[in-house]
Formats: sequence, C-alpha cells, structure tokens
Amino acid sequence: MQPAFSVLFLTTLIGVGQGMLVALVAGQWYYVIGSGEAWESDAFYAKGAAIALVFLAAGLLASFFHLANPQRAWRTATRWRTSWLSREVVVLPAVMGLAVIWAGVHWFEVKPVLLTFSNEKSLDLTMAVGFLAAGASIVLYVVTAMIYACVRFIREWASGWTVTNFMLMGLASGFTAAAAYAALSGSRLTDFLVAGAIGLTALAGVARAAHLWRNLHLAPPSTLRAAIGVRFEPIRQITPGFGGPSFNTTEFSVHGGAGSIRGLTWDFFLLAFLLPVLLLAAGGLSGEGPFTVFAFVLQLLGLIVERWVFFAQGRHVQNLYYQAQG
Repeated sequence: MQPAFSVLFLTTLIGVGQGMLVALVAGQWYYVIGSGEAWESDAFYAKGAAIALVFLAAGLLASFFHLANPQRAWRTATRWRTSWLSREVVVLPAVMGLAVIWAGVHWFEVKPVLLTFSNEKSLDLTMAVGFLAAGASIVLYVVTAMIYACVRFIREWASGWTVTNFMLMGLASGFTAAAAYAALSGSRLTDFLVAGAIGLTALAGVARAAHLWRNLHLAPPSTLRAAIGVRFEPIRQITPGFGGPSFNTTEFSVHGGAGSIRGLTWDFFLLAFLLPVLLLAAGGLSGEGPFTVFAFVLQLLGLIVERWVFFAQGRHVQNLYYQAQG
C-alpha cells in the first residue's frame, strides 16, 4: 500500500502524546504508592501534560491533510457504532479534554481527597483525573490500531500484533519523551521514566520483530494459477492491465517494492529501538539530559519510518492482478 504521510504523522504523534500522559500519570502514582509524598510539583505535571497536548494536537492537525473535504470532518464521528475510525474521532478529543483537565487541576492545585484507603493512602482529584486520562489513552491505542487490524483482506495488518505494536511503540515513545522532559527539568522522576522507556522500547522491538516474522511467513491467499483455474505451471504475467499509470497501479504499491521495505526495516530497528536504548542507558548512568533528548528525537524519526514500512508492507488483494506494477 502507498502510505499517506499525513497518516504516518497522525498515528506517530498522537502515540507520543498518549504515551507521555500515561508516563506522567504512572510517575505520579509511583510516588504516591511508594512514599505517600508529592515528590514533584504540580507545575511539573501540568507542563508535561501541556507538552503531551502539543503532540496530540499536531497529530490531529496532520489528519486533516488526508481528508478530501476537511469541513465535513465532523461527520466521521456519526458512525461510532460500527466504525473504528469514527470511534477514534470520538476518543481522541476525549483524551485531549482529559489532558486539559488534568493539567488544570495540577496547575491550580485543585486536589481534594476523594477516597482514603485502609492503608492510609488517599486518592485525590489529580490522581483520579490522571487515571481517566491514562485509561482513555490506552483505549485510543486500541481504537486506532483496530482501524487497520480489522481489514481482513490485508493480512499483514489483520493481526493482534497490530494492536500490540501500536500500543507498545506509542508507550515507549511517550515514556522516552517524558524521560527527556524530566531530565531537562531536573526531576527525581527521571530514573523511573528512563527505566520505563528502556523496558518498553526493548519490548516494543521484540514485538515488532515477531510481527515481521509472522508477516514474512504468510502464505499467499491465492495465485494466478488458482485465479484463472488452470493446472499447468509456470504462469507469467506480461501486462499490468493498463497502458499507463492508474490509481490501481500507483496507490497499492510502493516505489522500490520489497527492496525498499527491507532496507527501511533495518533502519527503523536501529533508529527506533537499538540506539534509543543505548542512549537512554547512557543518560541514566551519566545523568545527562541531552542523551535522553537525542534518544527521543531518533526514536520519533525511527517510528515514522516504521509506520511507513507498516503501511507499505500491506499487500492489497488487487495486486494479484496488477503485480507487474508492484
């Protein structure tokens, strides 16, 4: 499939924003259950939520570039009962709204205690809203991934690995972004976030490798021989069905074919997984913020390349007929 660059930026950027929200909420919860003390200022969480909102808004803005009629975008939300795309359109603004509320209650320090547990730990408003924002972010990962995982005739996408990888890579990039923010802010949460970023990045790399292995060993659903009902081999296609380029021959294949996909696969593994883990580990050991910032920049670039490979690797069934162009 020919990837639309607006979709690459949409899915990558909102993944970072969601993951950063989850990371900051996890950081707040970590200190609450660990010591019962507020180890970070409310301003730290509010500013972090604002940065996450910037990524979410940038991804939302990117989505408008692949709409034929952006002024009618609101109509995409009307089919939420049956369409995963409509559900994404509903859940994404919900995540952004919860992020705004979470930032606001921290910034204005509105944190009445809602519940007190038997172990003397308490749940205040900031933590409750944070849980809602993190939960909505996880739901958004599933909803976004299911837009592609539900397309059964593109078997490279139609797998639970699609949901797993969208979630793990989004969380990994979000934790890396949060670690970079914490390191530059001199936060005591830095070690926690760096450890989370390293673990999630490594796990995401393993899961993506498993997905690639699965796709590599997919048997073709049909062949030219089966399609035309003949018994002899081999069959060689000598015409693409058109005298020149058409929508069918340009939108369902990529320039360079399998060679480009293979080369970029190695590139994104290096940029999105291997180098960030090494840089995060170096930053964690040295305490130098620039290491984590560089790790995030490389990882973001690598994940954009990964998302291109994900879409380009999808083989539409129509290419059985137009394969001479693929």
